[in-house]
Amino acid sequence: MKSQKYIFLQALIITFIVFNIGIFMGYKLESSRIDKINKWYLESEMELLDQRIQSDAFEFIGLDCDAMVKENIKFADKIFEEALEIDKYEKANRINQEIIAQHKRYDLLRTLFWINSMKIKEKCNSNYHNIVYFYKYNHPSIEQKAKQKFFSNLLFQIKQEKGDKVMLIPIAADNDISSINLLLKKYEITELPVILIDEKIKITDIESMDDIEKYLN
Repeated sequence: MKSQKYIFLQALIITFIVFNIGIFMGYKLESSRIDKINKWYLESEMELLDQRIQSDAFEFIGLDCDAMVKENIKFADKIFEEALEIDKYEKANRINQEIIAQHKRYDLLRTLFWINSMKIKEKCNSNYHNIVYFYKYNHPSIEQKAKQKFFSNLLFQIKQEKGDKVMLIPIAADNDISSINLLLKKYEITELPVILIDEKIKITDIESMDDIEKYLN
């Protein structure tokens, strides 16, 4: 009997130790991912600030349009790749207040990029397309989840196919950010998910890539 109690106690202690090690390792992994997102954000914020200075300087000293467009495309590709990585991290991590705060920061960054991209396109008479994908981040319904997955896959294919011709900008539309709310109101966006092409065309239903590509010629 004493031997059985000893074995039970030993197993309990080992289980407790393993459980706590698992929690600690999970915490370290989550913290590492958040630190990486922080690092990406700071780098992207600096690059976007540089771009906005270039855009503002264009009005006064006439910077090279080709160079501005090239940098804009480069930054668009960067935040697109980061969006894919962050999505993977969020699926792997427990969604908490820190993750939500990081997501809001990136939504603001992407919104600033979108506005800057509109400015550059107008000033330089560029022919690239701004595709802003507004989606529901907090507690989407099963139907919304399925629709957003379908939209995301199609937009990913279009970006891969069109490359520099498309600025793909995903933005969560339900994080209660005032500037984003004002833009949603301006473009009369009340349904999610929605795709906004060149600040003119709103798409809420898609059957195939043709439903988007016909606006990108």
